[in-house]
Amino acid sequence: MVHLYNLHPFGSQQVVPCKLEPEQFCGGGRDALFVAAGCKVEAFTVVGQELCQPRCAFSTLGRVLRMVYSEAGTGNKTSQLETDDFVICQKPMELLGEKSEQSGLLVTLESTGWADESTKYSHVQHLLYRRFTPDISFYSPSDEIKLHSLHLLPIYHTGSLTSDGKNLSQEKELLSLFCFFSLPHVGYLYMVVKSVELMSIYQYPEKSQQAVLTPQFLHVITSNNLQCFTVRCSAAAAREEDPYMDTTLKACPPVSLDVCALRIQLFIGLKAICHFKNHIILLTKAEPEAVPERKESPKRLLSRKDTSVKNRIPPAVEAGWNLYIVNTVSPMQLYKEMVDYSNTYKTIKTQSCIHLLSEAHLLVRAALMDAGQLEPGEKAELLEAFKESCGHLGDCYSRLDTQHSHLALPYYKMSGLTMAEVLARVDWAVDSEPQKYEKGLIFYINHSLYENLDEELSEELAAKVVQMFHVTEPKQLPHVLCSPSMKNINPLTALSYLNKLDTYGFASILVTLTKAAVALKMGNLDMYRDEMKSYSEMKLACGFILEPRLLIQQRKGQMVPTQLAAHLRETQPGLLVAAVLGLQKNNKIGIEEADSFFKVLCGQDEDTIPQLLVDFWEAQLVACLPDVVLQELCFKLTSQYIWRLSKRQPPDTTPLQTSEDLINACSHFGLIYPWVDVLISSDSLADKNYKEDLSKLQSLICGPSFDIASIIPFLEPLSEDTVAGLSVHVLCRTRLREYEQCLDTLLERCPQAVIPYANHELKEENRTLWWKKLLPELCQRIKCGGEKYQLYLTSLKEVLSIVAMELELRDFLNILPEDGTAAFFLPYLLYCSRKKSLT
Repeated sequence: MVHLYNLHPFGSQQVVPCKLEPEQFCGGGRDALFVAAGCKVEAFTVVGQELCQPRCAFSTLGRVLRMVYSEAGTGNKTSQLETDDFVICQKPMELLGEKSEQSGLLVTLESTGWADESTKYSHVQHLLYRRFTPDISFYSPSDEIKLHSLHLLPIYHTGSLTSDGKNLSQEKELLSLFCFFSLPHVGYLYMVVKSVELMSIYQYPEKSQQAVLTPQFLHVITSNNLQCFTVRCSAAAAREEDPYMDTTLKACPPVSLDVCALRIQLFIGLKAICHFKNHIILLTKAEPEAVPERKESPKRLLSRKDTSVKNRIPPAVEAGWNLYIVNTVSPMQLYKEMVDYSNTYKTIKTQSCIHLLSEAHLLVRAALMDAGQLEPGEKAELLEAFKESCGHLGDCYSRLDTQHSHLALPYYKMSGLTMAEVLARVDWAVDSEPQKYEKGLIFYINHSLYENLDEELSEELAAKVVQMFHVTEPKQLPHVLCSPSMKNINPLTALSYLNKLDTYGFASILVTLTKAAVALKMGNLDMYRDEMKSYSEMKLACGFILEPRLLIQQRKGQMVPTQLAAHLRETQPGLLVAAVLGLQKNNKIGIEEADSFFKVLCGQDEDTIPQLLVDFWEAQLVACLPDVVLQELCFKLTSQYIWRLSKRQPPDTTPLQTSEDLINACSHFGLIYPWVDVLISSDSLADKNYKEDLSKLQSLICGPSFDIASIIPFLEPLSEDTVAGLSVHVLCRTRLREYEQCLDTLLERCPQAVIPYANHELKEENRTLWWKKLLPELCQRIKCGGEKYQLYLTSLKEVLSIVAMELELRDFLNILPEDGTAAFFLPYLLYCSRKKSLT
């Protein structure tokens, strides 16, 4: 289907001062027009609206049959032998892409110019094969089925513009390629880059003679008309260039949009056409009129009335011709006319309004893609027009009841209009009339409120939005009221609509939480407490998953905890931690985002960790979230425990869980080794919080999940001079299987912990350390005496009892010190010798 409008794409025109009747012509370069007649070529300068001026002329070696301009120069095709063949009509066929090689046509490349490096990289790529069959039932003459006007139109990436706005050809990167060809009564436009696809079919109202394709238009000439059709090249290229096209972010009229004829302009005697920048070059030729020739009758002398008249063409009279330059109007001028034209459809709200505004949008988009043709300052004006056209299309899709009403969202986004500006364009009904809200507007407002825009609606507009959703989608009201854009809503207005939900049977946890948030905003703590008592904490935590913005909002790119979150921190911190944990578990908040939330909520800078965040980390470990990197989480906790222990820094709030709670609830927190208690009992830890941090750190190290080696470099602040630091260092070395070093440390610092340590750690393959390491060390230290003599002696007796049970008598004798007192070792030797009989 072709829509017909009466617009004005053509502007002024002028005559090219050719000396000879043109046979071929083409444009090229920045401002050149070449006209060929026979063996002579004339060149003219064409600049804007100025008169066309001759530049130079040159001759060719033969009659010019075809002339094409390229960057290197003008190419001429001169006379060659031509033959005519009989044609057998076959059935119609269309082969696209690689399948077109099956056509049977062979194409061989032959270089006719200077051989250079580029020639060996040339190759043939088959894009399209199409065969047409004439309707022989009407005995159509050959010129009725003749193909003409083959064009390849490239469109380049718009990013090829340099900073100074000049388009450098060597920087051009091909984006899309389009192929057009025509029969006398129909034209075909294909896209032929990644795949070959038929885009548009043009049905001409009368027989065409020639056509030219531009990024914006298809110009077609008949014998007496210049016709201008729209094309869909910019729509196809936009989708090739932008991966966000056809999403909620960006939109573009479809490639399948019906084409339209912008104008059919009378032009007598059209013979040929070409396009050059903003100009259409037309050749007209008027056939000579027949001149009546009088022939006198033989009876001329009797009567002058007795004559007969015969038409003849005097040999001296030649056909008249002219070569015209028709200037096309600027894209902005035509765009404004199209927008004005669309206003005739505005009141009746038809699809024609969308169609014409879509044409205007594509016109501006195509002009921006062809930026090399723009005048200075024109690009900025076109960008404003582009935004304006997006706003017009957003209005159409927001007000018309169409299956594509969702397009209101991306078009309004591309327009740059704020939500308030969009709402101001709505035709609000007066109070006495019912207001009708179309799907497109609801869709746009709903998505905009979800996207955390940095825009706060006025109290009046916020009230209108609430009324809108109360009428159309009442279940969305809690979500709407939680948007930062609705900050200025009157709390009484919000509460009245929420109470209506209860009346309508839409009561839910989400409604309860929203009412609690509104009550808190009003300062009504009694109402707040009544709402929060309606459900258990577990159910309330699940309710926050349905609407995270009850706790967390985004404003100007920053995370802002809500008033409700701040109140929960003081009154129900466990619920707050559980709620944020639920958000993370359901992918409503990221790991770093959650950490930042607690820091901001507790008023801490990036380097300070509040206890509530530590509570959250511990809850993450207990929950065993699959998305949380376990080692990273363990590292964050141990780092915080170590920092607080080294600084003797108590937590800023009471921890939600004790070490015992964590050990009982989470496998990542292991049972603390028994010898650690012996070691710790040697010193008094009066600070309960200090003891809790130490127990949690020890428990993590004793657990099965933590990579101990990763924490060793960070243990330096925790000095071994304290019992707490010593216990952590020895625990880490033990997990790294450095048993001998640990025994040396304990023998020196806490001998009473040596035997419990050995009983727990020196097993299986490490059992030999009892007699190879521990026994000789104790004997040596006993010899040296000192204040710990009695502790060493007690430990030695324990070691001898164990070794006597493990070794044979001969082996036992070999490990005893040579200078030892026999009476001291005799009981153990007797036990070792009798153990076989005992067993």
